[in-house]
Amino acid sequence: MSTVQVDPTPPAQVVRTAGRRRVGTTPLGVGVAGLWLTVIVLLPLAAITVKSFDDGWSGFWDAISADAAVGAIEVTVLVSIVVALINVVMGTVIAWVLVRDEFPGKKIVNALIDLPFALPTIVASLVLLSLYGPDSPIDIRLNATKPALVIALAFVTLPFVVRQVQPVLIEVDREVEEAAASLGASNWTTWWRIIFPSLAPAVLTGAGLAFTRAIGEFGSVVLIGGNIPNDTQVASQYIQQQLEVDAPVDASAVSVVLLLIAFAVLFVLRIVGRRGARREGVDS
Repeated sequence: MSTVQVDPTPPAQVVRTAGRRRVGTTPLGVGVAGLWLTVIVLLPLAAITVKSFDDGWSGFWDAISADAAVGAIEVTVLVSIVVALINVVMGTVIAWVLVRDEFPGKKIVNALIDLPFALPTIVASLVLLSLYGPDSPIDIRLNATKPALVIALAFVTLPFVVRQVQPVLIEVDREVEEAAASLGASNWTTWWRIIFPSLAPAVLTGAGLAFTRAIGEFGSVVLIGGNIPNDTQVASQYIQQQLEVDAPVDASAVSVVLLLIAFAVLFVLRIVGRRGARREGVDS
């Protein structure tokens, strides 16, 4: 009867696995991250919140309920919603073209998408004023109008949806699309029932980031917007105006409102993103 000898030397793969250790976060790392977050984010937010209540709750309420403040916030939110919706459509289309199509100059176009991140926003406002201002070379005068605000904010927020959707679209399984097409599904049905559900979380995240960036934007609208109260004056311009007339409490109060709006949008997006991830996990 033969005996089976077992090699006492473990395979190389086992050795590598046994020697692999999980890398966790040390208390020092947590402390450094927490300290940096506190100094850069939490302390400034706390300071501006405290400043907004220097005159008490009644002073805070008077500051944010003033006609000019309400008008600026309404214009800001309305224009930012329009910009976010435009970005949802055009950003998704641009991402689709960059991922699925091949054309001359594709790398240049892909690089240009990030230009609004690198370009000083006031330069964008100057360029747009030169193009759509009183001396427009194309005879289109939009300065001091809401469409001018939309164009300016759409420019600075363009990359958000594109860069959120692009990597997700790259990972989409094309075999599922081909299977749907072989079963007779139309292009629209394939897009709406198969492709878009995978892209939806990324699209929503990009739209939310574009919206929150738009409500706090200043440089891109400062020249072309016109700063007309209750018409084209956005909240950031109203805040600057209050600082110029030595009303820092009013400026801080409106700033807190913008922070609350941005936080609420990001919080909702986080919840929606988690639910979407759980649903994909269940479906898979």
